[in-house]
Amino acid sequence: MKTLIIAEKPDMGRNIAAAIEPKAKNHRSYLEGEQYIITWAIGHLVGLAEPEAYDVKYKKWNINDLPIIPDQFKLIPNARTMDQLKVIGELAKRSDLLVNSCDAGREGQHIFSLIQRHLQLGQPVKRLWISDLTPETIRKGFAELKDGAEYENLTKAAKARSEADWLIGMNGSRAFTTKHNVLLSVGRVQTPVLALIYDRQKTIEAFSSLKFFEVEGHFAQGEVTYKGMWQGDRLTDGGKAEAIAVKVKGKPGRIASYEVKDTKEYPTKLYDLTLLQREANGKYAFSAKKTLDIAQALYEKHKVISYPRTNSNYVTEQNIPEMHKTLSALQGTAYDEWVKGANRNLVHKGNKFICNPSKVEDHHAILPTYRKASGLSADEQKLYDLIVRRFLSQFYPAAEYKVHTVFTEVEDEKFKTTVKELLNLGWKVIYADQKKDKSKSAKGKSKDDEEEEEIEVNEPFSIIPSEVVMCSDAIVKEKDTQPPKHYTEGTLLKAMESAGKQIEDEELRDAMKDSGLGTPATRAATIERLKNVGYVEMQGKKIAITQKGRTAIELIRGAGIELLTSPEMTGQWERRLNEISRGTASDGQFMENVKKFASMIVEKVRVQSRAAKTSFEGDTPAAQAAGSKGRGSNAVPRKAAAKPAAPRKRTGEGDGTAAQASSRQGSSTEAEDQGPKIIGNCPRPGCGGMIFMGRKGYGCSHYKEGCKFVIWKENHGRMLTDAQVKSLIGKGRTGKLKLTGEDGASPIEAKLVLKSPETGELAMEQ
Repeated sequence: MKTLIIAEKPDMGRNIAAAIEPKAKNHRSYLEGEQYIITWAIGHLVGLAEPEAYDVKYKKWNINDLPIIPDQFKLIPNARTMDQLKVIGELAKRSDLLVNSCDAGREGQHIFSLIQRHLQLGQPVKRLWISDLTPETIRKGFAELKDGAEYENLTKAAKARSEADWLIGMNGSRAFTTKHNVLLSVGRVQTPVLALIYDRQKTIEAFSSLKFFEVEGHFAQGEVTYKGMWQGDRLTDGGKAEAIAVKVKGKPGRIASYEVKDTKEYPTKLYDLTLLQREANGKYAFSAKKTLDIAQALYEKHKVISYPRTNSNYVTEQNIPEMHKTLSALQGTAYDEWVKGANRNLVHKGNKFICNPSKVEDHHAILPTYRKASGLSADEQKLYDLIVRRFLSQFYPAAEYKVHTVFTEVEDEKFKTTVKELLNLGWKVIYADQKKDKSKSAKGKSKDDEEEEEIEVNEPFSIIPSEVVMCSDAIVKEKDTQPPKHYTEGTLLKAMESAGKQIEDEELRDAMKDSGLGTPATRAATIERLKNVGYVEMQGKKIAITQKGRTAIELIRGAGIELLTSPEMTGQWERRLNEISRGTASDGQFMENVKKFASMIVEKVRVQSRAAKTSFEGDTPAAQAAGSKGRGSNAVPRKAAAKPAAPRKRTGEGDGTAAQASSRQGSSTEAEDQGPKIIGNCPRPGCGGMIFMGRKGYGCSHYKEGCKFVIWKENHGRMLTDAQVKSLIGKGRTGKLKLTGEDGASPIEAKLVLKSPETGELAMEQ
């Protein structure tokens, strides 16, 4: 008897055979050697059966037959790959040991489990768990095969995920479709993702632009010239701004304060799949699916990168020697110059920015392998280049800057200048040949703020605090507040990763990785699903929601099933699946809750009024650039699809999925999406405006209509956070905070309360 190895796809099977059975005979659908038979699954050979497999009445969609909740889920072979499934069944009869060599992740585990259950394979199982497909790694993996039982909890989580998606998708889609007589697709993950897009669109539409003015001072001290921005409350009166400019122009001034601080910027974290997808979307406009497909080819076909479907930005101690080996292998390639400049001593087990085993679960960050890249397509080369540069940057020191903060006072008016003087390029030398991304912001500022408040220079900068400064000019700039930007695939992936929460804090963002929408491996499929069912369409790089997509969300929320559209709640479900995979939560309890929820969906829809047919049809508004006065060149209204393609028969994780990533200093694609943050509705009675975050405080979008509501960021001795302001305008108070009283005495613990909904005035409450 021989050992039967089941890989996920043919390429992987052939790679395994080449490493452990190089003389294996090729039988087209499998390879056979002296010790091993190697075959493959070609993706999902087996899936969950359609409802009609339980009762013929389900062939006709009828809301009175819902909910459909099987006691035991039936499995059915995929008709297109039935022959390969039969091959596996026959080969298993000649084997006394099975090796699960499907992708090392939840879905790879699921694919093998379905085959095993459907064919009723009773042989003992070993698990191959590897992160790249180089021959050495494959041979090492076979020398260290794990017992299949060690992955039983992962199998339970995969099974629970699949069955939960079936229950929500089948019951939700059938209920809404039959009630409203239009094909409406509902899913555990796709629906909250659509809700993210819907809510962003509504915020953009509700946004009322506010005109404001800035005064930019131009200063000179000897040979040194610099610019500074006027400091004070936001100027909404153009006349007042002009008066300040006239007042200071041509006048002498003094340096009110001058602070110099040394700062370092460390290399950005290694890629996980989501961060790679986001940056490839921002840089090359690759869709999430395209990036995943290319990465999979680089891993499986070319074997030049490690396993791409990872949610970690870190490596383990075992990866450090491999990284050094890969660095050596890059000598003599197009990256030779950077390899020569690399400092190997920077990549070691004690560097927690790189090596952090506690943040590596199934797979480490995406790394290039030591195999030389050849025969790559143009797009494959672009993605490979991103991965190699990110890898090489870890072998370089931090970029070093001297940050000069200057406050210049002229005629009692203050101007602030921040100059970032480059001392040492460090790791950024690897990106020096690329155009500088102006939207990059380590601190999450808008593009305009970044350009105006911080000037980066390569030459030395210094001023003498005791000497006079001349204000050579003062310019008034007229500006408009901007609404949030439409989602791109890159920024939507970021929102999915953190379950919709725009989290700036890196540690919090990492903590949300277990409760995002879907998984890194499946988020791309969710976005494609939304396109295919006619809920969204692409307008350039922007994602625009169609009329059908809008109506779907409004009907779901109108039925009282807000939970189904909640990114945070669905994120918690994903967290529970992760807990099941670790053995810390019960899959049975999870499924009971899902069944109750599926039944609740049906009952809510059953009593809902039918929507008018016309409510699903109409033009998709152009996703014009934020703040633009007319339509963009690609912003042509398009007809929303009233009847998309019929629902697919298979239910895989394509319904929805996840991603992640963060960077030590913020990535260039992160800042791009921020725009002014909308915090909530204005609490002033009858106003109807939106509260947004400005530079100094939180103001109302209906300022032009006379609303004077504002909450200043600096209040009672502390800088308020978005969450605290949201609590103030929503609940009228915060939790207990350390505050400073009016007399400036030592801090006291008290709540902030909204004293006046008319003006935004706050008071302390002990």
